[in-house]
Amino acid sequence: MIDTRTAPYAATLLRVALGILFLAHAGLKVFVFTPAGTAQFFQSLGLPGPLAYLVIVVEIVGAVALIAGVYSRLAALALIPILLGAIATVHGPAGFFFTNPNGGWEFLALWIVGLLGVALLGEGAYALRLTPSTLRSTATH
Repeated sequence: MIDTRTAPYAATLLRVALGILFLAHAGLKVFVFTPAGTAQFFQSLGLPGPLAYLVIVVEIVGAVALIAGVYSRLAALALIPILLGAIATVHGPAGFFFTNPNGGWEFLALWIVGLLGVALLGEGAYALRLTPSTLRSTATH
C-alpha cells in the first residue's frame, strides 16, 4: 500500500536527487572536459561531435526541470535516451560493475529506473507545475 501522505515527498526527493546528478554530469562535461573536449570524445566513439553539445543542453535543461518540478514526467523521459546512449557506447562494453575501468552500466540502469519512477509518479510536492492551462492564464493576466 502506498502512503499517500508521504508519497509526494518521496517523488520530490527522487526528482531533485536525479536532477542534481544530471547537473553534476553536465558540469563535468562543461567545466572539466569542456564542451569541445566532450565533442572530441563523442567523435572518438564514432558519434557526431555536435551531438555532445545537444547532450549537454538536454542534461542541463532536464536537470533544472526535474529540480524545479516543471514538466518532470517529460523531462525524465527525455533524459533516458542519454543514459541508454552512454550504456551502448561506453559503459555497456565495460561490463556490469561501475567500478570497472570505464565504469559499468549498473549505475546508469538504476538511474533509468529512477527516471521511470519520476515519469510514473509525477512532480510530487514543492513543484512549479506548469501546465498549458496555467501558461494560458498567466499570459492573459
